[in-house]
Amino acid sequence: MVLTLEPIRWLIGAGGEVLVVIMLVAMALFAMSLERLFYWQFTHRRARRVLIDAWIRRRDHSSWSALTLREVWTRELIARLRLPLPWLKLLIAVCPLLGLLGTVTGMIQVFDSLALTESNQARAMADGVAQATLPTLCGMAVAVVGLLFVTRLEQIIRREDQRLHDRMARAVEDSHA
Repeated sequence: MVLTLEPIRWLIGAGGEVLVVIMLVAMALFAMSLERLFYWQFTHRRARRVLIDAWIRRRDHSSWSALTLREVWTRELIARLRLPLPWLKLLIAVCPLLGLLGTVTGMIQVFDSLALTESNQARAMADGVAQATLPTLCGMAVAVVGLLFVTRLEQIIRREDQRLHDRMARAVEDSHA
């Protein structure tokens, strides 16, 4: 299998080096997002079951120390689910800024090339502006998709937090019935 760098060369030609950086940030963002989905589907659900079973096995469920312990356990489990959120939000915030950087550097290149050729070709200017705005478009697109994922993940975490408290309370009631 031969790895060709032609798509990367085309990407650099179409939008500049900043577009490659946006692509790398997007890859990191989506890899972290997929990792969170897999974590939630497999690891978290198993850990939740272990936590509920440990809570059921306890003899004391109603004292202040037992309720505090339950709260600590649930917060630790939810904190593990929430762990990469600051990094995901950082990557989302960086994407539009990288896009803006690509646009500014692209516009500087357009104006430099127009100044060097000393021609007022509208077509060359339009092509350069189109090439310069591509990084902003890509940065915004990656940020919007990432923001949709993070919003959904935060919604899942809030719902999971509530469900975990409910399940632990119900598990004790069911075990005493």
